[in-house]
Amino acid sequence: MRVLMTVDTVGGVWTYALELARALAVHDVEVTLATMGPRTTVAQRHAATAVPNVTLVESGLALEWMPHPWRDVDAAGDWLGRLAAQLVPDVVHLNGFVHASLPFDAPTVVVAHADVCTWHRACRGVAAPPEWDEYRRRVARGLAAADVVVAPTRAILDAILEEHQVLAPGRVIPNGRSTTAPVAPKLPFVLAAGRVWDEAKGLDALAACAGEVPWPIWVAGPTLAPDGTSSVRWRDAARVHLLGEMGPELLGSWMARASIFAAPARYEPFGLCALEAALSGCALVVSSLDTLHEVWGDAAIYVPPASPHQLGRALRSLVEDPGRRDAMAVEAHRRALRYTPTAMATAYRALYDELVAPALAGAQAGGRALLSRADPGGAS
Repeated sequence: MRVLMTVDTVGGVWTYALELARALAVHDVEVTLATMGPRTTVAQRHAATAVPNVTLVESGLALEWMPHPWRDVDAAGDWLGRLAAQLVPDVVHLNGFVHASLPFDAPTVVVAHADVCTWHRACRGVAAPPEWDEYRRRVARGLAAADVVVAPTRAILDAILEEHQVLAPGRVIPNGRSTTAPVAPKLPFVLAAGRVWDEAKGLDALAACAGEVPWPIWVAGPTLAPDGTSSVRWRDAARVHLLGEMGPELLGSWMARASIFAAPARYEPFGLCALEAALSGCALVVSSLDTLHEVWGDAAIYVPPASPHQLGRALRSLVEDPGRRDAMAVEAHRRALRYTPTAMATAYRALYDELVAPALAGAQAGGRALLSRADPGGAS
């Protein structure tokens, strides 16, 4: 099976796409990864070329959620159309919304990882302002055109479809992460990770509560947005140390040593970093969001988003109670083991087969009809 898959080079979608493509190899799926956003880094290109069933092609064109992207988005649509004509994929798997409205000959899967409009409601408490009307219009059209809309949690699937007032076939397929986490002695510190510049991650709450937490807090992730700006105003907060952007191996070594992982997000459709931390044996303190309750159940400690005092109290409670901290780490690890690349890839391959089946049945019926007309006696 041949799959044309778009991928965002900026955030966790890149990690998701590589993990999925790698796991799809055992299902005899060849994946062409078509990148949107900034050109891949050397590390990203190396990671992609190391996956034998992946071919990487790059556009360097703006993502649909970036400022004033539409000239690039339209150019990317033309580029994808040419790619599809050349590759003749069995399925087009879009990790974005807008291009689902293109006239692909293959069935289209749209994966709703996140979107600007639900981000605005979660982070700002209001609908996205009028400058996002064109985005809103195009996203709704893409959702309506997709053969199926997939999301990693039921909560984010329902929220995005409701936000855009679209009725579409939906499927929940949780993200997966490999369990090859390094093993190291746990040390007395709290770790967080994510786009520091993105208010959705809520990492500013760690600076606000750091004085209540006996341990140092380390935060990994980029401080500059893709446009080169930064909204980080807490660089010198006591007991909070910015580590900057890290590759997967280095971040994994930090997670292996961290005793607690904090994810105080205002908006988090799934949370791959928390999953990686749980696989590394960290106890989890996360925001009380519907999506994170769906992922973690009783295996995490929840605090209201944008509540630094309650976040600090929850972190301090784990610092001061080693027994509870160890028990929560065990529970988080046990829960994390259900979110495997194997389970994710098996679900996607089953979905691809469902979508391709009608076309295969039609082709087989057409073949039988041609045979019957060519040789009526042999058709019996």
